[in-house]
Amino acid sequence: MRKQKGFSLIELLIVVAIILIIAAIAIPNLLRARIAANESSAVGNMRTLNTAEVSYITAYPASGYSVDLPTLAGASPCTPAAATACLIDVTLGAATTAATQKSGYYFTYALDTTVGYTLLGTPSGQGSTGVNNFYTDASGVIHKNSGGAATAASPSI
Repeated sequence: MRKQKGFSLIELLIVVAIILIIAAIAIPNLLRARIAANESSAVGNMRTLNTAEVSYITAYPASGYSVDLPTLAGASPCTPAAATACLIDVTLGAATTAATQKSGYYFTYALDTTVGYTLLGTPSGQGSTGVNNFYTDASGVIHKNSGGAATAASPSI
């Protein structure tokens, strides 16, 4: 009787099938973890922006709140002024479109006479980079909504 060396085709197919089953279980969990990390980063960025706005209005009271997010940043090397406050990272200051997003989210900032300013955090790929949309204003309270754009009436986090 001959001694068999190596693996049979059946054994190899069983190993490949087991690997595919493990991958089918692990990949969706990895994607959900990535979405959760992006959303956590977006909330942290919104807190950073709220803090930067408070610092901006304190440092430049004649200007009021900043006119846009890039005003809170400034190009490197940054010289603090009302037009380039140097209060946030340049990457965060530029995250105003889906193409320039930061950690899967981009931010829409607008001055508002009733609440000071509004800030929306929107996933650059709804369902793939994030599920929840976020909203905050000068009150500093962050709201979230998974069904569409968040507003001040959305549940707070």
